[in-house]
This record gives sequence, C-alpha cells and structure tokens, in this order.
Amino acid sequence: MKIALVHDYLIQDGGAERVLQVFQDIWPEAPTHVLLHDPRRVGPAYANKDIRTSFLQQIPFALRRYELLMPLMPSATEHYDLNDYDIVLSSTSAFAKGVITRPDAMHFCYCHTPTRYLWSDTHSYVREKRMGLLAPLRPLLPAVLSWLRVWDRQAADRVDRFIANSETVRGRIRKYYQRDSVVIHPPVETSRFSVAPKTDNYYLAGGRLVSYKRYDIIVRAFNKLGIPLKIFGEGPEYARLREMARPNVEFVGKASLAEQAELYRHAIAYIHPQEEDFGITAVEAMASGRPVIAYRKGGATETVVEGVTGQFIDEQTWEALAGEVIRFQPEKYDPRAIRRHAETFDTARFREKLSGYIEDEWRKFRN
Repeated sequence: MKIALVHDYLIQDGGAERVLQVFQDIWPEAPTHVLLHDPRRVGPAYANKDIRTSFLQQIPFALRRYELLMPLMPSATEHYDLNDYDIVLSSTSAFAKGVITRPDAMHFCYCHTPTRYLWSDTHSYVREKRMGLLAPLRPLLPAVLSWLRVWDRQAADRVDRFIANSETVRGRIRKYYQRDSVVIHPPVETSRFSVAPKTDNYYLAGGRLVSYKRYDIIVRAFNKLGIPLKIFGEGPEYARLREMARPNVEFVGKASLAEQAELYRHAIAYIHPQEEDFGITAVEAMASGRPVIAYRKGGATETVVEGVTGQFIDEQTWEALAGEVIRFQPEKYDPRAIRRHAETFDTARFREKLSGYIEDEWRKFRN
C-alpha cells in the first residue's frame, strides 16, 4: 500500500510537528504535503524529507504574512494530487482534513483539535485579531470565518477514520463534526528525559508563549510568592510577560531539547495552567520524574494522576495557582512512579498503536 502524509503547514516547530516526524519515521517513503514550508523556522528535521508544498509557497510574502492567505488555503489543500496513494494520513488542526482522495483510497485524519478559531475559540479569536490583518481588512474577518466554518464542516465528511489525540478532542470531534473517533495519545520521547538525584530551588513552565496558555497567571502568582520560577520558550506574549515579571521570574528563552530536559529534571514541579488538547510538556516533565500542577481541564485530566503525578487547580486564576504552590509538598511524590506513568505515552507505544490501527482498518476496508 502506498501512503501519503498531509500536514497543515511547516512554519513552526511545535507538538503537531513532533507527531508528523514520527509519521515520517514510520513511513519514510511517504511524501509530506504542506501548504507552506519555512525551513528556517522548523529546523533541520525535514532537511532530507520529501516535502511538497502548495501553490501558496510561490506567493512572495507567503512565509511572512501567511495569515492573509487563509481564504486561499481550502483551495490549495484541495489541489494536492493524491491519486497515486492508497492511504492518506493527515495531521491537522486546520485544513489538511479537506484533501480529496480516490474513491478506493482511505483517508485517516489524526486530529489535534477541530480548528480552534472556527469552533471552540472563534469569538476570542475575532476579539484579539490574532491574524495581524491590516486594519482595513479586519471587518471582513467574521464573514471569512463563517465561510471557512462551512468548508471545514464539509471537509470533515471527506475523512474515512478520525483519530483524536485525546478524549477531550474526541468530544470536540463528536460535537462539531458529528463523527466518532478513536483516541491515540501523541508520542512523547521519554528516553530523552531522566530523573535527577536531587532538584534545585525553582518551579518551571514553558512552551510557546501565547495568550491561551495563560502564562500571565503563572507570572502573577510567582510575583506575589517571590519563589524562583523559570520559563522557557518564545512567542507573541514574551515581551509582555517579561515586562510584568519580577526578578524571581527568569525567562530562559528558546531552549534546545537537551536544555529543556535539564530544566525539567531539576525543577521542584512543572506548572501547567492552560487547557490543552493534550499537553506534551506536562508529560515530558513527568518523564523527568517531576510532579505537575495543572488546571483541571483538557488533556491534563488524561495525563496527570492526582496525588500520584501531580495536583490540580480548579480555577484558572493566579490566586488558585498561588494557593496550590503554597500547599504543595513535593517530597510526597515518588519520581520513579511519576516516570513509569509517563512511559505509557512513549513514542514506541504510539507507533505500535497507530500503525496497527491503520493496518487493521485498511484490511477491513479492502475486504
């Protein structure tokens, strides 16, 4: 069977891109179709891969102002020629689910979430104008999103089998697309992490610094507590967060994978106040034997075991977080037990589950 991979775009290096890299490892001969590819932003992982871009790549400003091309992305996605492939596996939180395949082919969609700015977060998206549109175009945004919402719902009907990255996302797929799905949690390279013999005197948070991840809550809480906190990562919230932080809050910036591993293993605990579709960084912290203080919503409810691998806060406020940090007793947690739990999300298990599921469903489809 011939397999093609489809990903929304390669313009940042995040959790979805790590999933794609595992897809490429499982099926190294499969080409990867993306709307846009910016090698400067995603690093060397794709240097020797067969990456095929859409016609949008030829637009001069595409990589700098890709948000302006959103109305063209459905058409660009539908223009991928996939007639040579028996199986198409899309990795998407936006457009890739809308590819057109042969009648006798199967389309598996690994869904990170139904498109946030079209469904669960559409109103906040409009308010924040996160597209960075030129001022004269901003009034058109609600109409564009309405049209894209219709296309997105129709695109979901083209998928033969949905795979959700968490039970949280499975529920969204059922609500917005009226489709069932199986859950296969994303892969975490637990072998990259290890348990330290002792920890240092700091708490840790990190990832892409964007508003919905609520790093502002963390900064406010630790401003009040005066306890050392380190934050790794970059993003549009970086400058604002640094400006509001007091000296006990250290911004590490863009840390390498090795540097992140060291930060995890020596932290008292990892802070995770956002609602994520899954939340890979929390699992990476647990793979380092460190407990997690998490908001009781989204993927954290599927990865954090209360009292065993961490604790929850029930309100997404700095007051709730500060209160939990004050009460937190890290000595009560067994780092080895925390790591054993994290290993249930290891990449090897993901590979086995995903390839097994696709092979089984393809066999049923052919028979």
